[in-house]
Amino acid sequence: QVQLVESGGGLVQPGGSLRLSCAASGSISYINVMDWYRQAPGKQRELVAAITNSGSTNYVDSVKGRFTISRDNAKNTVYLQMSSLKPEDTAVYYCHSRLIRIGAFSWGDYWGQGTQVTVSS
Repeated sequence: QVQLVESGGGLVQPGGSLRLSCAASGSISYINVMDWYRQAPGKQRELVAAITNSGSTNYVDSVKGRFTISRDNAKNTVYLQMSSLKPEDTAVYYCHSRLIRIGAFSWGDYWGQGTQVTVSS
């Protein structure tokens, strides 16, 4: 069994910062991509930032220069440092990972439970 547990969400004023964390645990053999999605009320879930096992990153245009994704492969953990937050960043943020479980021969996609980020004065 594999679990992704997120932490770090909350309420922050515009211009503020938050750091999200997501730790993957369980019978994991290899993690390829770890990424963050978000879903605002009435909108589709969108990919915010992604990072490969080798450290290559990708961001949606709306967060470039403000958000930084990083990971600690030894801890199977991915982070999202969010700065200069705007009200439009308000959403539920979900951690996702594509990985291979011990004893498996194909990739699996796993999701965290989501953490609320609210940017408001």
